[in-house]
Amino acid sequence: MLAEYAGVLVILVIALLLTGGMMAVHLLLGPRRSFPEKNEPFECGESQLVSPKQRFAVKFYLVAILFVVFDVEAIYFYPWGATFTELGWHGFVAMFVFTVPLVVGLVYEWMKGGLEW
Repeated sequence: MLAEYAGVLVILVIALLLTGGMMAVHLLLGPRRSFPEKNEPFECGESQLVSPKQRFAVKFYLVAILFVVFDVEAIYFYPWGATFTELGWHGFVAMFVFTVPLVVGLVYEWMKGGLEW
């Protein structure tokens, strides 16, 4: 049984050796110059306007999470739509059960004003 995983082990060992070798070459041959400008925070070629330690509003995170949730779940609609005729009523009911909590969550968020800036 372990013989089946020999190929994976070989690839893992090769990946680790290559990674370690590249890091060693960089440490041996790479530049070590340090100067004050290099140690300053860099953002898109501009100096910082505000402190990076400032707090963001919770609303930003809520909108970001909503985007990720609905974006990732929208991925499931494409293969369902592509195979809609083959899935028949079972596929329709399964997708309906999948979609109802999404719609309820979206309506709830809309009513609470979470989608407004």
